[in-house]
Amino acid sequence: MRRSRKVKILATSGPASSDEAMIAKLFDAGTDVFRINMSHTDHDLMRTLVARIRSVEEKAGRPIGILADLQGPKLRVGKFKNTKEELSIGQTFTLDDNPELGDATRVHLPHPEILAAVEAGDRLLIDDGKLALKAVKTDKRSIQCVVVAGTWISDKKGVSLPDTDLPVGALTDKDRKDLDAVLEAGVDWVALSFIQRPEDLAEARKIARGRALLMSKIEKPQAVTRLAEIIELSDALMVARGDLGVEMPIEAVPGIQKQITRAARRAGKPVVVATQMLESMITSPVPTRAEVSDVATAIFEGADAVMLSAESAAGQYPVEAVARMNRIAEEVESDPNYRAIITGQRTPPEQTGADAIADAARQIAETLELSAIICWTGSGSTGLRVSRERPKSPIIALSPNIDTGRRLSLAWGVHCVITEDAHNMSDVVSRACRLAFRDGFAKPGQRVIVVAGLPLGTPGATNMLRIAFVGNDVEDL
Repeated sequence: MRRSRKVKILATSGPASSDEAMIAKLFDAGTDVFRINMSHTDHDLMRTLVARIRSVEEKAGRPIGILADLQGPKLRVGKFKNTKEELSIGQTFTLDDNPELGDATRVHLPHPEILAAVEAGDRLLIDDGKLALKAVKTDKRSIQCVVVAGTWISDKKGVSLPDTDLPVGALTDKDRKDLDAVLEAGVDWVALSFIQRPEDLAEARKIARGRALLMSKIEKPQAVTRLAEIIELSDALMVARGDLGVEMPIEAVPGIQKQITRAARRAGKPVVVATQMLESMITSPVPTRAEVSDVATAIFEGADAVMLSAESAAGQYPVEAVARMNRIAEEVESDPNYRAIITGQRTPPEQTGADAIADAARQIAETLELSAIICWTGSGSTGLRVSRERPKSPIIALSPNIDTGRRLSLAWGVHCVITEDAHNMSDVVSRACRLAFRDGFAKPGQRVIVVAGLPLGTPGATNMLRIAFVGNDVEDL
């Protein structure tokens, strides 16, 4: 199955989309990668979902990616005597280490790391920012605050700390158990929540040992501040606009989205734009005009992928949401302005032989109007380098490694085909032409460009370009 768009679509699995028949429908509608949210999925269900996705993949004959999204640290206040309390702006309210039930003056905060880290002047946002507090006095056991905005607080509401750098890692005990389980199940990508600093990736990478690639979710101001360092140590990024819009001024999020998207593209790392993209389709068969524009903006910006969350996980119209996102993408990519915008954001290649080859392949394909750029890739790095160039011609990645194909399902414009490794140079070219014809990218009489590394099978040795003619004999093969 060939997609008629370059941007990829992620759909979250959930109660509305967990059986194999629905997963197949979502794939047919346009899903390239399925997200499993470990905040709401136990290990048995996760393994079941992975098995069902792999069954759909086998029947479809095309690699499908699986992203496991770890919950990350969930910081919450304790409970109240009356379940909830009404506060007033300007009053004093204290968060402390006293485990007794709270009242209108104080509540237990069962997180000593917060009590130790918050300083006077820091903001504490409760319940996704509905209640805003400002610390005025701290003593490592309590935080005396003044109510800045909002009036209600209730049991177990979440706490966000936009001004505080917590001295704890991004992996909780639950995350470590979940990470072991998803790696054993064979997922392709692991998303790490609430990344603050590049060091937060170290533990997860040590545990993963290359069995899955790591995606950093950018949802805290501290991560935006150290974005360049985090990108360098990440395999991909996600613009997690939900929590980002809580911890930062919501009007700043669109600009930060562009900043992250462009920085990731410069680095050649896939970037996903997520949260509330077609939110109204949870209960409506059609999105709002503003939501369509939001999705279109991410695609015009050159994001590798756009993501559905509750729309596909728990909504009433999961297939329609994926199909609508697919149609939006096709329309945007056929817009006369799209190519000019994508080209205008292109940056010079890095000073490596592989990047120079990828840039040259794109230039040659555009100059000669070639039907496709075909990359032989074992690890996937060649496919990602060509994807970074955002060429007008389709990208076909040929790989003997199914894991590589599944990981590349996230990369912009890459159509991955799993095939045995080439035996020699003649096989490299002839098989590339045959598969381009088989999957509808080239016709007899057209030309393609083939990118590979010599000697064959050597990781990171991208050093060869070949313009090939698709002969009439491909129809007989």
